[in-house]
Amino acid sequence: MGISDLIATFLQDCLAEAEDGVLEVQRSDLAQRFNCVPSQINYVMSTRFSPERGYIVESRRGGNGYIRITRVRVDRQTLLMHVINSLGERVDLPSARAILGNLAQSGALEESVGQALLAALGDKALAMVPREVRDHVRADMMKQVLILQV
Repeated sequence: MGISDLIATFLQDCLAEAEDGVLEVQRSDLAQRFNCVPSQINYVMSTRFSPERGYIVESRRGGNGYIRITRVRVDRQTLLMHVINSLGERVDLPSARAILGNLAQSGALEESVGQALLAALGDKALAMVPREVRDHVRADMMKQVLILQV
C-alpha cells in the first residue's frame, strides 16, 4: 500500500468517526505523521477527496492553515453540474481522465460514455488541433458532452 493510500485510508477512517461528517486537520500535522511533504497531502486531497467522490474540501494555507473535509451526498445532476462549473478554460488529458474516472466510479456517468468521451478527448483524436489550444478544445468538448448527460 502506497503513502497516498495510507493517508486516504487514515482520513476516511477519521471522517467516519466524525459526528457531523466534517473533519478538520492540519496539513503540516498530516505531513509529519506520514513523514511526507505537504504536496503529497494536496495530491491525496485532489485525487481521493474530490466532489465527484462525494467530498467538499476547504483549505487554508499558512501558519494556522487547515484542511476541512466534508462528506456530502448529492444527486447525479448536482454532481455533474458541479463538475461542469468547476472545469476551467483548459483541461489537460490526465485531469480529464481523472475526472471521468471519478464520475464513472461514483455512478454519475456510465462507464461506456466516459470511455468514449476520453477517446474523443485524447491526443490522437485531437492531433489536428494545435498543441497550444488542445487543452482549451478538450475543456469545451468535455463540458458540452457532460451537459448532455444532465
